[in-house]
Amino acid sequence: MSTKAPTEGDILRPIKNTTTRYFILFGVAGLALLLFLLGWGYQLAEGLIVTGLADWGTGGGVTWGVYIGAFIWWVGIAHGGIILSAAVRLLGMERYMPVARMAELLTIAGLSAAGFFILVHMGRPDRMVTSVLGHYHITVHGSPLVWDVTVITAYFVLTATYLGLTLRYDVSRLREDLPDRLGPIYTVLTLGYSEREDEIVQRMVWWLALAIIIMAPLLLHGGVIPWLFAVLPTYPTWFGGVQGPQFLTIALTSAISGVILVAASFRRAYDWEHIITDDVFRGLLLWLGFFCLLFLWLQLQQNVTGLFKPPVDTEIAAEARLHHPLYLGALGLVFLVLTYIFAQTIRPALFSKGRAIVAGVLVLLATLTEKVLFVVEGFFHPSFEIYAATPGTYFPSLIEFASIAGTVGMVTLFFLAVAKVVPVVELHAIEHLRGDDHK
Repeated sequence: MSTKAPTEGDILRPIKNTTTRYFILFGVAGLALLLFLLGWGYQLAEGLIVTGLADWGTGGGVTWGVYIGAFIWWVGIAHGGIILSAAVRLLGMERYMPVARMAELLTIAGLSAAGFFILVHMGRPDRMVTSVLGHYHITVHGSPLVWDVTVITAYFVLTATYLGLTLRYDVSRLREDLPDRLGPIYTVLTLGYSEREDEIVQRMVWWLALAIIIMAPLLLHGGVIPWLFAVLPTYPTWFGGVQGPQFLTIALTSAISGVILVAASFRRAYDWEHIITDDVFRGLLLWLGFFCLLFLWLQLQQNVTGLFKPPVDTEIAAEARLHHPLYLGALGLVFLVLTYIFAQTIRPALFSKGRAIVAGVLVLLATLTEKVLFVVEGFFHPSFEIYAATPGTYFPSLIEFASIAGTVGMVTLFFLAVAKVVPVVELHAIEHLRGDDHK
């Protein structure tokens, strides 16, 4: 491991240097997004009939599928990302300072991808104006879906403010080394800046971090999002108080996995071994293991209460979930990752950055699968299953599969673009690693 001291030039390298690999990745991500946009265009022309979705009941299917499952997945990644960053600032977890801003950017990108899924699932984007915004003053009182839009918007604004405040310090200190062609952007970011505000901004960021930590379990991925399902007693797969903590643990496992992948990518691309050290990945893996354990424990709670002398409808739904190979596969992947993390904790020689990346990928696949299956199975086994003689079926269409690849491509493009404008590692993190005396 390199012992050289990090410099401002290190975090400016993504802005100044553009390699062939950058253009290749940009092209691949852009192609993935383009293919999905073409599929979405076809869906807009022909209607949602081109997906695997169908009317519940006589339609023999489900009205929510990959689109809503992936929406929950992306929101979870976003919420968990900003919780990680807020915890670094609020609890003084200086070990993770080099990845804090990456977690914030992952939140912005994840919320954008989640919002995009809502537009796609509505069938006609104009309904956002005619059905949501135009009637917001009425629907906000009684529609959990509108609560969802409200808290996600609030979260986006909070995160953008949080990110913008921390960028002012970096841009003002590094302005002479930043490209002149982006001068207007830097002028806006540092509008009215003076060094006297640094201490005030640090306090503001601390309070914003506290607000985010409080809001996450109460209103965001531990509150409003699971309430969309948990308050519906006619859907036994969804109903119950376990959904709040379960959604939150899944969000945190997904977010930590996402941060591992983003951090590993930047470390490899820009030789940041001395900035994002193996110690950072070891720490992230430990947190990932903790939340994987909570995830499996809450799944156990749900299965025990659904199978031990439950009402008939709950038993049918629980057995269907437990016997589904995708569900068992998702739990198996999380358990495999947990086993590896436990083993490398006992025997540190088992750790490697490559294995950490594999662990992150497996957890992301598992949580995405679990969320899509959670949505679909809920529709298949309602309490009043009057269509039991003709059970529904659902298999995602190519457009729905492309939506996953397309939004991953969109998030990748977001990171590639942002990395060319502002540092993705905070200047404070570099100063801390060097041992500079700063406030």
